[in-house]
Amino acid sequence: MASHGSARSARQLSYEGKPLKDIPKSWNFTSGLTPDPLFPTPAASHKTPRDQIGPRMVRDALYTWVRPEKQESPELLAVSPAAMRDLGIKDDEKATEEFRQFVSGNKLYGWDEDKLEGGYPWAQCYGGYQFGQWAGQLGDGRAISLFETTNPATDIRYELQLKGAGLTPYSRFADGKAVLRSSIREFVVSEALNALSIPTTRALALTLLPGSRVLRERIEPGAIVLRFAQSWLRLGTFDLLRSRGDRKLVRELSTYVAKDVFGGWDQLPGRLANPDKPADGPEPSRGVSEKTTEGPDEVAENRYTRLYREIVRRNALVVAQWQAYGFMNGVLNTDNTSVFGLSIDFGPFAFMDNFDPSYTPNHDDGMLRYSYKNQPTIIWWNLVRLGEALGELMGMGSAVDNESYIAEGVKKGQEDEVIARAEKLITQAGEEYKHTFLSEYKRLMTARLGLRQQKDSDFEVLFSEALDTLEAFELDFSHFFRRLSSVKLAQVATEEARRQTAKVFFHSEGLPKTTAEGDALGRISNWLSKWHDRVVQDWSPDGTSVTDGAESERIQAMKQVNPNFVPRGWILDEIIRRVEKEGDRKVLDRVMHMALHPFNDSWSGLEFDGATYQGDREEEQRWVGDVPRLERAMQCSCSS
Repeated sequence: MASHGSARSARQLSYEGKPLKDIPKSWNFTSGLTPDPLFPTPAASHKTPRDQIGPRMVRDALYTWVRPEKQESPELLAVSPAAMRDLGIKDDEKATEEFRQFVSGNKLYGWDEDKLEGGYPWAQCYGGYQFGQWAGQLGDGRAISLFETTNPATDIRYELQLKGAGLTPYSRFADGKAVLRSSIREFVVSEALNALSIPTTRALALTLLPGSRVLRERIEPGAIVLRFAQSWLRLGTFDLLRSRGDRKLVRELSTYVAKDVFGGWDQLPGRLANPDKPADGPEPSRGVSEKTTEGPDEVAENRYTRLYREIVRRNALVVAQWQAYGFMNGVLNTDNTSVFGLSIDFGPFAFMDNFDPSYTPNHDDGMLRYSYKNQPTIIWWNLVRLGEALGELMGMGSAVDNESYIAEGVKKGQEDEVIARAEKLITQAGEEYKHTFLSEYKRLMTARLGLRQQKDSDFEVLFSEALDTLEAFELDFSHFFRRLSSVKLAQVATEEARRQTAKVFFHSEGLPKTTAEGDALGRISNWLSKWHDRVVQDWSPDGTSVTDGAESERIQAMKQVNPNFVPRGWILDEIIRRVEKEGDRKVLDRVMHMALHPFNDSWSGLEFDGATYQGDREEEQRWVGDVPRLERAMQCSCSS
């Protein structure tokens, strides 16, 4: 019997999609949450001149109704075919004028201009801790959400959003615009991460705004990315409500996340057994009961604790995947950390070149707060801030639905008990975070090294030693795993063979001048010997030999988890230059094709989706080859 996932994939591949005007559209976010009181209805916002909807403090709300600014002569630069398929939009729709106007924000769906009613765009209100310091209200300063759509072939709902669509109440001192440079980077990396099966926000289309000139470090062309995600909510959304003591909206937002984003309270870790459904509580469910008594090492959980645990779990998974694939966000502020557990908000991101745990792609991060090695710790720091925002609801335990508590909050004399309970629950969630992170990291690293089963000793003997060796000899992180994928056991069966094979991991210019080649060959050879023995143990029935069929299967399995192509910083810089300075538009289609099929050995001349792809073989080989020495470990700024 086919699995649910494979059946859904089959439906998706056979589903041709619909025109834009016919895809399902909903506005659950704005239906379920409290709007900006200055614009209590879409009509109130729509009747206000667009230039009067500018930056200000917004209180007692989770969003503001606001429409995109009109754009003159937008030029559609590129479209992700994978995004078209996943959103359920017909592929030939991208060639229409309606599509071009939609992805630039000039055409709205769902809004009746004459009756002043229907679905309307919005910008979210949130805050955040930036570089560890409270930054106050932030919000969607240049992002405007349009609607949600559910693909009938997958039953997955996405919220479509324009980035760079103009001023909102949350723009602060900015202009509501996005530059072409950062828009290209986000467009490519969003789809690349998804192709690597790393949870991420997505990108449908990239649009150049020829009449828009944007001041950052220099004057740059403006652009818009139409992006989408299963949720755009951030931990910073809760941070802002906590900072303002807005108990009502913390509860409202928590309920929305549990019910609408995660599919119901009963979908969260643990199950409530109480059949009596509170006003904003869970549906009756079976399974693990909510704890009502406390043992010596545990504290009672209510549904808000289970919500917290789900958000913790999702973020533990995504950061483990970043670590396993050498990806760094670069600015992991709480407003850049997703409630849904997605890679989100791509500023100075990067994939690792030479392995360096202290590397940060953000040249403003002098303290290395958001470096590769610190990402798991920083995500947990952010999640503790979320725990503080949910702490009162968690700490109230089974009394969380008492009418007196809902109306009046924590009573005098209860504070210490509530705080102690919340702190214990956050600590317990921290243990779950570590366990989830390590389990996922070990799972991925096991697969990347070509093993089917984990052994406790693998973490130290194989994982850690491999990374230490890469760091010691300044070897490339992605190339190491991809090149290892093609190594046959016969090539590492003897000391002499291993020392020859070890050279495949070196850069073309050789090792750093301070490194003796013999030392490097010896250390890599020693590691390859241990790897050889584990592969034989893992892939052979008797633990002594691996058949040719099993070896081929292992090599193929490794190539399906170790990408040949990742969009590195130097490649993206080249693409930005070619698009912006040389007017090369086709290069975007080629890099997107490689990003969507990252595990291929080659691309040009092969068949994809029933058609032969005509790429640029020389360009492909250059992009998957050695990173130019002076362009390794590039850094860039937060400005975009």
